Amino acid sequence: MKKLLLTGCNGQLGHALNKEYQAEQAELINTDVQQLDITDLDAVMRLVREKRPDVIINCGAMTAVDLCESEYDKAFRINAIGPRNLSIAARETSAKLFQISTDYVFSGAIDRPYVETDQPEPINVYGATKLAGEQFVRDFADRYFTIRTAWLYGEGKNFVGTMLRLAKEQGGVRVVGDQIGTPTSAAQLAKLIHVLEPTENYGLFHGTCEGFCSWADFAEEIFQQMGISASVERITTKEFGAPAKRPAYAILDNHMLRMTTDFYMAGWQEALADYLNTIR
Repeated sequence: MKKLLLTGCNGQLGHALNKEYQAEQAELINTDVQQLDITDLDAVMRLVREKRPDVIINCGAMTAVDLCESEYDKAFRINAIGPRNLSIAARETSAKLFQISTDYVFSGAIDRPYVETDQPEPINVYGATKLAGEQFVRDFADRYFTIRTAWLYGEGKNFVGTMLRLAKEQGGVRVVGDQIGTPTSAAQLAKLIHVLEPTENYGLFHGTCEGFCSWADFAEEIFQQMGISASVERITTKEFGAPAKRPAYAILDNHMLRMTTDFYMAGWQEALADYLNTIR
């Protein structure tokens, strides 16, 4: 039976992968920080040597973008050293490795969607440490898939849940309207991983739902699909005043998926509808 080792199993993608693989004859070895500290190379090597997984899927990351600004060393250990350690273990045991990265490796300064061959230029610590993780995977792993995704939501704390809560509590929300990207459901990302996992189609991929919107557009679509009458006040990034800079225009083009597979991610509105149907 195929064995898949998941790190960060209690996160949104970890939950989605467990659901995605329910119908398959596969053993999922679920770990979170309590079971495996990916920043500890010795601990990683011990577990991977003991379990001998066929596939390692790294869902673990420090994703608190603003907190990363003030806790660089912690962010670097989790987002860069962690993937490095998993890459070393995967290479020794001939396991395939999945590393999840982000649209925040880009600056958002161009006026077209980013393809995989575009030069990264992160403008915050989160993006810089995730890019370092990509580079370590490329340097140390033999068989790997790096997937950049964006605006992920799924089971657990996420933007969708926050908007629904604020609409109920306050009757309206104030949301940034000048950052453009693509909301992506964890379920869709899990499907993409499941499609790539049996193959040898290694390398770097962009994996987001199709289409794009602003955060304010996203909030309005959530309320419309849920039949909620709530106001959306559009504010600027400057007005929001977050510590970390965000890319203004960070749409990822799933170019390599189109070139090398027959798999297409769902449109972001369709994926949102599927997700909302699970929480109604």
